[in-house]
Order: sequence, then C-alpha cells, then structure tokens
Amino acid sequence: MSHGSTRSSEGLDVRRKKILMRAWHRGIKEMDLMFGRFVDDKLDVLTDQELSELEMLMDQHDRDLLQWFTNELPVPEAFDCGVFHTVKNYHKNFESGLL
Repeated sequence: MSHGSTRSSEGLDVRRKKILMRAWHRGIKEMDLMFGRFVDDKLDVLTDQELSELEMLMDQHDRDLLQWFTNELPVPEAFDCGVFHTVKNYHKNFESGLL
C-alpha cells in the first residue's frame, strides 16, 4: 500500500502545489491518507470554492478532523461543508478502518 502521493506537482498552479504538499504531510498517517488520496485523485477538478473549503479543513487539527470523519464527534457547523462530505464519502470504508 502506497503512503505517499502518486501524482506529480508538475503543471499545477502554486495554490494546488501547496495543497498537494499539505495533504500528504499532515502529521497523522490517517489524515495523510484521507486528504492525500483524495487530493491526488480530485485536485484537478476542484473549484476555487472547493479549494477554499479544503484549505480551511486542512487548517484544523488532525485529531479533531479524525474524530469528525469517524463520527466520534459531530462536525462543528463551521466545518460542515461540501468538501468535508466529499472527502468523507470518497473514503466510504474509513469508519470500518479500511482506508
């Protein structure tokens, strides 16, 4: 199983390059995989609004994010955005530990 980006940052604008780097360097392996795999696959098709939501989510603490993604704690309204659900749904098996 790969634990690093499968895509190159070549050809990406500066904003997307930063997001790609941050997605794979979270600090907690589970969050690297949650954001990293999602970003590897979807970075090219995210709108500016979705990129903003993703950046806002990635500014949060990994422990909080992990608890929100696993339904251990409810996601606060301020972070209950479209991209949160898109990332969570991208990893349908995450709650069962099959990332």
